[in-house]
Amino acid sequence: MKKNCMLSLLFLMTGTILLAQSAIKGKVIDRVTNSPLSGATISAGGKNIATTDKDGSFSISCTNAGIISLSFVGYEMQKIKVDCNDKVTISLKPADDALDNVEITATSNQNKALLYQPVSITKLSLVELKRGNGLFLDDAINANVPGVTMNRRAVSSGQQFNIRGYGNGSRGTRGVSSNFDGQGYKVYLNGIPVTDAEGITTMDDIDFGSVGNVEVVKGPAGTLYGLAIAGVVNLKTIKPEKGQSSIGQDIMLGNYGLQRYTTHFQAGGEKSSLLVNYGHQKSEGYTIHNNSRKDFVNVAGDFQPTTKQSFSAYFGYSNSYDERSGELTIQQYNTNDYSGNIDYIKRNAHSQVYTVRAGLGHTYTFNNHIANTTAVFVTGFNSNASSAGGWTDKSTTNLGIRSAFDTKFELGNGLTLSGITGVESQRINAQTIGYTMVKDPRDPNAIWTYGNPYYWILGASTSNLYAVSATTSLFTEWTFALPKGLSFTGGIGYSSMKIGLDDRFYVANKPSHYDTAYKSMLSPHFAINKVFNDEIAVYVSYSKAYKAPVSSYFYIPYVASPANNSTGILNSHLKPEAGNQFEIGTRGSLLNSRLSYQLALFHTVFSNKMTTVAVPLNATTTAYSYLVNGGKQDHKGIEVFLKYYLLKTAKGLFTAITPFVNYTYADYTYEDFRYQTGTTVANTKTYDFSGSPVAGVSKHVVAIGTDLMMKTGLYGNILYLYRDKMPITAPDTMYTSAYNLLNAKLGYKKRISGHFDLDLSLGIDNITGAKYPMMVFVNQIPDAYVAGPRKASYFAGIKLNYIF
Repeated sequence: MKKNCMLSLLFLMTGTILLAQSAIKGKVIDRVTNSPLSGATISAGGKNIATTDKDGSFSISCTNAGIISLSFVGYEMQKIKVDCNDKVTISLKPADDALDNVEITATSNQNKALLYQPVSITKLSLVELKRGNGLFLDDAINANVPGVTMNRRAVSSGQQFNIRGYGNGSRGTRGVSSNFDGQGYKVYLNGIPVTDAEGITTMDDIDFGSVGNVEVVKGPAGTLYGLAIAGVVNLKTIKPEKGQSSIGQDIMLGNYGLQRYTTHFQAGGEKSSLLVNYGHQKSEGYTIHNNSRKDFVNVAGDFQPTTKQSFSAYFGYSNSYDERSGELTIQQYNTNDYSGNIDYIKRNAHSQVYTVRAGLGHTYTFNNHIANTTAVFVTGFNSNASSAGGWTDKSTTNLGIRSAFDTKFELGNGLTLSGITGVESQRINAQTIGYTMVKDPRDPNAIWTYGNPYYWILGASTSNLYAVSATTSLFTEWTFALPKGLSFTGGIGYSSMKIGLDDRFYVANKPSHYDTAYKSMLSPHFAINKVFNDEIAVYVSYSKAYKAPVSSYFYIPYVASPANNSTGILNSHLKPEAGNQFEIGTRGSLLNSRLSYQLALFHTVFSNKMTTVAVPLNATTTAYSYLVNGGKQDHKGIEVFLKYYLLKTAKGLFTAITPFVNYTYADYTYEDFRYQTGTTVANTKTYDFSGSPVAGVSKHVVAIGTDLMMKTGLYGNILYLYRDKMPITAPDTMYTSAYNLLNAKLGYKKRISGHFDLDLSLGIDNITGAKYPMMVFVNQIPDAYVAGPRKASYFAGIKLNYIF
């Protein structure tokens, strides 16, 4: 008996010793500084199994052999495969390192890292998107994307981009101004075009608070994207972390009646992911008649049934309503009179948009050399809007497909040839009905004043247009990569657009059908890129793209006059605008990867710019105006981005201090550019603004800030934005004032009991209470300004996630 007990004890001791020796050990360090990361989380099978100690070390049982995940706040999660008795060192990449962000949306280079792209691209992650309240996107764009500004007409509507001077105030039916829709650039959401087949971008329905990644391609991008003369903005919703499922509630409150509630479910598996978002947002606005509300649902999923194929799907629904108080006159803005435009308010000026977007994508890898990604999509858009000019109902259905083949061939001796070839096609059916607005007969007041319970109501119909537009783009681009980081890129895109317009508002002897087509819009792209030591890249490129006229441009409005025989006809002489750009740039990391930088110098010429001609009806009245191709815009600019990792360590009170700066210099001028305007023969005038600076663009824009992170979980940032004065008329007879904005945010992140993630934040925008415009309507005098908040904007948020 004693002998058996001794043997049992011996076996127990031996097993204990063997078990102690059988373990997986490792160390987690910062990729940039090689310093240990204390408190990093190790998980397997969706459960947290260990955390690193003060030296960044960990030890886990051999029962966890296989795939483990390592994560740390502020770093990209990494997965590795481990076996029993392994000793590993894992270096995590900072999540805010822009040059390490991969998965460029469309590129012919098989290496999708930003360093290898010979084009000016800015990527924004959650770090940049959530420096402010994260709800409207314009704060993130204006502070982090050199050469690009974003404006909005109201709290959460009327958003527009201005990319390198092409955008608000650079074309349209009001001389050189189109302040009411976005044209010239393309916007995608999870691969689905937000820009319709006619080239018009409306973003009222997008919930920017659900966006987790933004990619901005600056300059003509017609080779891969078709009619994108100014550039492209790719938006992607937040993607669940692999190996983790959670349910959470986000709440944000602020002054001006801001309330935001978001409920979300996220599930990330090895071969699938699912995101479901539901939210409600509202605000009382920054001035009178400025209320805003938005309800939305987003569902995004990915599924990989085999190693060769994967599926992705997106569904979004939004119902948004924004009141508009109208643009302030120059005098109102200068005297701090924010009472708005009474003609807007008495007509209950607003924008209400209902939208459903859906898309399904499929990727299939045939072999090591070729893969195909195809996405089909449909958008249903319904809106009603009123303004000083009346009421408009619009209903559209936009559907399309984008299919691209990615190919790569190893040619030996370190040579590779890779390419992307495909097609994107869209079709939109749109009906637009216009109405006058008249005084409500129940209103006893002779003169309408603010506070009157009876807004004006719909009157007689003034127009009924049914338009069918279709656009198709064929594209191919190839990159020939040589050893030592040298590559040559070349490609061409072919775009065409067809527009048919039926005028269903009957007038005797007036044509009711119009149609036209724009073909053979060829967009080449050539570039050379050289990467030195995987740290620095230098590139030079040439690109071209077009912007075709929209349906409202290509016919001359009908005027009922016996002496008028030239209206109600096709404006057949319009040509698409063309943009040609030469660019040289460099990007990379210096000082042992502590300094990230991007520098771009570009020269872009926009030709065949569209402008107006006014035609007198008689001695006192202008009969109508129509569009012609005017002159050019010559844009020369410099864009600089710098980010320095001043401190990156797991030791000490502060674990990260990262200052950054963005700078834009814009020398944009008109060349041989004229337009006519006026309401009578006497005041009809031809304006020549050749040599004048382009309206709506500041010459100097600077953003300086710092991100901070502490070991305790505290984090924060501070941002200073300076925008130079800018002309609001062409020629440059009137300017806005320069302004400065100072914003700051402080937060606290903590994982509680291994299952709850808590994020508390408090922020202040415009700390000094500076006066500034959210949007400026150029060449629309005297009404010009949509003013920003008159005082500081406060917001506080709480995010609570339960991790299964």
